Amino acid sequence: MRIAQEKGLDLVLVAADANPPVAKIMDYGRHKFETEKKNREARKKQHVVSLKELTLSYKIGEHDYQVRLRSLQKFLKEGDKVKVTIRFRGREVQHLGLANELLMRFFRDVEEIGVLEREPKLEGRTAFIIVAPKKENK
Repeated sequence: MRIAQEKGLDLVLVAADANPPVAKIMDYGRHKFETEKKNREARKKQHVVSLKELTLSYKIGEHDYQVRLRSLQKFLKEGDKVKVTIRFRGREVQHLGLANELLMRFFRDVEEIGVLEREPKLEGRTAFIIVAPKKENK
């Protein structure tokens, strides 16, 4: 402690349980600042993959389809997963085949930038697929 006080530094315990205890003479304030700075830089560089959702009907028009397709491509290029959902109202559940064809059409149109993570699946009154970006796009 005397040596640390003479140098104007802090005495920091590294391993208190060891026999004898291990201590280090350092400027603790500067050490803390540098580790926080490294953590901030690491957080800036990382990208959290989020799940975006596109909701539509199986009776979608061609222009609306193209708008949704551009959104899907944009989300995949940003590195996000996308859940494409088709909601059924009333007796529309009888047309599950048309919905599956539409979902697979979405996937075929983005096949070069995305991979199918989940096959078309019906849960309650919604059918959906999940498309993830390809590794080389990231």
